[in-house]
Amino acid sequence: MVFFCNIIEEDGGYTVEFPDLPNIITYGHTKDEAVFNAAEALNGALESDVARGLLPPDPSYSEGTPVEVEPHIEIAIQLRTIRGSLTQSEIASRLGVPYQSYQRLENPIKGNPSVKTLEKIARVLGKRLEIRLV
Repeated sequence: MVFFCNIIEEDGGYTVEFPDLPNIITYGHTKDEAVFNAAEALNGALESDVARGLLPPDPSYSEGTPVEVEPHIEIAIQLRTIRGSLTQSEIASRLGVPYQSYQRLENPIKGNPSVKTLEKIARVLGKRLEIRLV
């Protein structure tokens, strides 16, 4: 998952804004520092929001500088998205695990699902797990 940001040179530095996520704004003294800070700001905000059950909008803006969402955050977002209208309890029951165990998987701060766990979740949701190393 990628969100694009705009880097604006001003006052001897660079301000970074995400059109899809207007609450995330950061700054850097150099362009490289601004991009680094953008990645930290994006991933920090998303990790906090997703842990509280708030999902970001789908990226729609496709100009500017791309910033990658960290994999552990993207997995939590995808798990919540593919769950759809099912509750965490319903998924936990289908998986044969306690509710709290599944709940942790959708939390990017606490979750650390194994590939086998992701395969099992995909199977109970009628999906296929696909992993790519690029």
